[in-house]
Amino acid sequence: MNNWIAKVTGQPSFDLKTWILDHIVTILFWAFIILGLLTAQNLTMDGFFTELCNRFYRNIFLILSLIIPVVAGLGLNFGIVVGAIAGQLAVIAVRYWGIAANEQSFGGLTGFLLMILISLPIAVLIGWLTGTLYNKTKGQEMIASLIVGYFGNGVYQFIVLFVIGAVIPVALSHPMILYDGVGIRMSVDMGSVTYSLDKILQIPFVPFMIGASAVILLFLLWNQFLRKPKADGRSTRLNILAFAVYTLLCVAVMVYFVIQLVTGSVLNKVRDVPVVLMLVVAVLAVFIRWIMNTKLGQDFRSCGMNQNIAEANGINVNRTRVIATIISTVLAAWGMVIYLQNMGTLNTYTAHNNVGYFSVAAILVGGASVDKATIGQSITGCLLFHAMFILSPEIGKALFGQAALGEYFRTFMVYGVIGLSLGLYVWRANKRAQLKMPEEAASDQTVIAG
Repeated sequence: MNNWIAKVTGQPSFDLKTWILDHIVTILFWAFIILGLLTAQNLTMDGFFTELCNRFYRNIFLILSLIIPVVAGLGLNFGIVVGAIAGQLAVIAVRYWGIAANEQSFGGLTGFLLMILISLPIAVLIGWLTGTLYNKTKGQEMIASLIVGYFGNGVYQFIVLFVIGAVIPVALSHPMILYDGVGIRMSVDMGSVTYSLDKILQIPFVPFMIGASAVILLFLLWNQFLRKPKADGRSTRLNILAFAVYTLLCVAVMVYFVIQLVTGSVLNKVRDVPVVLMLVVAVLAVFIRWIMNTKLGQDFRSCGMNQNIAEANGINVNRTRVIATIISTVLAAWGMVIYLQNMGTLNTYTAHNNVGYFSVAAILVGGASVDKATIGQSITGCLLFHAMFILSPEIGKALFGQAALGEYFRTFMVYGVIGLSLGLYVWRANKRAQLKMPEEAASDQTVIAG
């Protein structure tokens, strides 16, 4: 059957064993979520979807910021922590001015846009410095990105705890400043910036899901039957099995939510969807797709595949890697501002701590790896990873009688996913290397015989 499909479509046959191995992390998370939904006793479906949607809106922008460094050969960029720090510094600055001057002047959407603007030069500078460091540590970028995150955290803590008030003069009476006049308080209220992007336009959850499913279904049909091949002759069509699975899934989701809408189920109580925020995410996805089709995007791919060959073809590898790092850092800074306006409160000293680990774990759950990441994997991983976060306490309470065990399981899953994915990547790389060795030996023997 697989050989027949390969002949008809002209694409490689489907290997179930390889597919399972490549998606083992995603499969484990699906199994965990199904177990959680079956065992959870105190969790309603509307509550589950509301919390999942909230987490998705907050985190998807940060997770998407990881794609370009992966494609460019920089691996999993744990260094987006410093991008998040740039966003937090912008938030602190705007909130300080807003409270000191006039909340109406620097609040709401105006304050949000000002945070985005101020974070840009900070993130560009930090991204340039980080990218330069990555060029000095080629082959060890992920370790370097971890160290960058720790170093950036130390510098940030020094600034907000000692520099502000001691070096940078501030009013002792300012509500953001600690009682002795030095340092920022543990938490900073986002004020009227809270939900400034989310509340511009909202529509009910169930109609949104129906519309989104219909749009995706139309895109699948267009891509499969009407879309022309690319300029280089490459086809974007899916194989028959993948197309059938995706189509059936879209139809099933659409029918399910139509039934929910007609019957007036509890899912109609799920929080409304912030349309503008989702449009911002869609614009980011389109930007990533667009830039990958430009000359710069081709340079990213070339550097990710083989830096020596890319250099031989006239590509400035170091410059390309720095640009990829800057883009990722800027996106992480903006993602952190979006995250905080959704949260409503900035935890000054801890908000950025787990950004790198959680975002990396989420994209890995979606099926990405050290050298491959897509928009679809980012979205899937965000949903699965945060569904696990919601269900962990419920599973711990249902199976062991203690919700606290679910909290410990969260931490275990974060580091476990990263460790398992990296281990599988190394194993596959070693396997490919072993397969190439006999081929190279046979080639050498042919040359000698000739």
